[in-house]
Amino acid sequence: MPPPTCASMANASPAARDFHREMPRQVTGPGFMFWPFHVIRDYAATLKRDGSRLAGRLAEFLALADKLEIAQDPLPIVFGHNDLLPANFLDDGDRLWLIDFEYAGFSTAMFDLAGAASNAGMDEDRPTPARRLFRRNAFAEIRRGHAAMQCASLLREAMWSMVSEIHLDAPGADYVAYTAQNLDRLDQALDRYQSTYGKIAT
Repeated sequence: MPPPTCASMANASPAARDFHREMPRQVTGPGFMFWPFHVIRDYAATLKRDGSRLAGRLAEFLALADKLEIAQDPLPIVFGHNDLLPANFLDDGDRLWLIDFEYAGFSTAMFDLAGAASNAGMDEDRPTPARRLFRRNAFAEIRRGHAAMQCASLLREAMWSMVSEIHLDAPGADYVAYTAQNLDRLDQALDRYQSTYGKIAT
């Protein structure tokens, strides 16, 4: 089964919502917590310790993460997938299937929504998935947090790639190029965010 197209990714929110609702009933034992801003800080510690080629930018990345975290609104805790790349959806023609649960754990739904949107190249002018996922009348109040979390999703993905540059050697994988791709997409997302909502608060 191939990964879904960008168009079919617009229908991914029901699959994510069902995952958020149903998976907690299948989980036993201590719960894993996934908070993207903690993950970013942890990646930064690893990159500093292990001598990343981009170590000189870590303070910049951490300051940005702090600002993006401040932009988040309190939301209910769900059991999130936390890695909604298009490649982690399989489309059999009848439904979307979620795979790869390495990062699955308790979080807010915002990271899954923003990750799916940013990784599939959906722009902020297409808010339908957010409406379907949250089903809140106060949708306008969380659009800013959604846009900020899209930036955080791209920053986390870039920093994952930076760690992978040091520690992974997968055949055919060009982590340096993937890092550059995600940092470029992050710059674009930040430009969109700040053109809509103004300078990120400190």
